[in-house]
Amino acid sequence: MDDLYAKIVRERGSVERLMARIPGFRGYMEMNARRQADRLLRDHIAALLKAQINRLAEAEKLLLETGGLSYMSQTRSAKTKFQTYIDRIATDVPGYSGFFDAVKIGEDDLAVIYAFDEALLDYVEKFTQAIDVLYQAATTGEGVQEAIRALDALAIEANQAYSLRDQVLNGIA
Repeated sequence: MDDLYAKIVRERGSVERLMARIPGFRGYMEMNARRQADRLLRDHIAALLKAQINRLAEAEKLLLETGGLSYMSQTRSAKTKFQTYIDRIATDVPGYSGFFDAVKIGEDDLAVIYAFDEALLDYVEKFTQAIDVLYQAATTGEGVQEAIRALDALAIEANQAYSLRDQVLNGIA
């Protein structure tokens, strides 16, 4: 039995040779790699956004400490929309089609997918900035209402962008 194992290991071919021998296997491997990359990217982005929602909670505490109880329903609304966005990113299935559709995703489609992925990263920075502004407003007591409105509008926009991403990916699939 050990001799058979040694023979199989010794005679193993390369992945490229395996892919050449099985029709569609290369596309399957590429698709699998894309799915894994998509999952890793979205896990990373969700973690970054979760850190920002924690900062939002700190800004809410600061508002409460400075007498801003009247803002809590507005911050809660923005926070709920923000959390929905995070949950969508964290729990969505990989946005690529299945085994037999692997060959249908071309260079142009990938460019569109990558543009949406880059937009996800851009929203991390936008949320960071919006929460910075809210935190500063909570500290000074000026512009709180505007900062909350901006954060709420950003959460709505981010969710709309993610819905558009889903629509585009479903069109590709």
